[in-house]
Amino acid sequence: MTGVLLDLGRMEYGSALQVQRTLAEQRAAGEAPDTLILLEHEHVITLGKKTSPANLKPQGVPVFEVERGGDATYHGPGQLVGYPIVLLADHDVRRHVRTIEEALLSAVSTFGIRGERVDGHPGVWVDGKKLASIGVAVTNWVTYHGFALNVNTDMSYFNLIRPCGLDPGTMTSMERLAGRPLPFQEVKAQVAKAYSASSGVQFVHHRLVHADSRNV
Repeated sequence: MTGVLLDLGRMEYGSALQVQRTLAEQRAAGEAPDTLILLEHEHVITLGKKTSPANLKPQGVPVFEVERGGDATYHGPGQLVGYPIVLLADHDVRRHVRTIEEALLSAVSTFGIRGERVDGHPGVWVDGKKLASIGVAVTNWVTYHGFALNVNTDMSYFNLIRPCGLDPGTMTSMERLAGRPLPFQEVKAQVAKAYSASSGVQFVHHRLVHADSRNV
């Protein structure tokens, strides 16, 4: 089975959210294949369904309330964000989350980072620090939203929130763990490869020209 890999470069969050919603509708109607979107965002805070007001502090970046599960999180340059728009034929959302975790664990291992799962806290963890977060939504058994992997992220922005209800100091990045910036495009390629392997769908790169995207 094949799907589409859509690399949107860097895109403002609201525009990317609309792309997700449109593709999810098209996938549910059988008008589009499974799609993996990979991109970076400009600085933004997103609030999931479980966000408590206590987990959001006053700040000066855009804030979006969205449909995904989970709590508050931050997206920004240097962070790889992935949105799998896939049909869950088995209606198994937990399996979908495990598939994402498996892909991220495999991808970061190629850079010498040994991650793990933590029960009750979806994502990738390294020695008690959270490297990647996962928050998904499902409409008509099609997934959207997804994951955020801190690659060369400016971690100070997490101080604006309690990410996933956690202390900001809980968050880490591949750059911190490796002690040096990592090649972002190479990390992106490894994540795409690993997600294809874990999902059983071969995602093939597709170019999209969009007014709000760069480096597509």
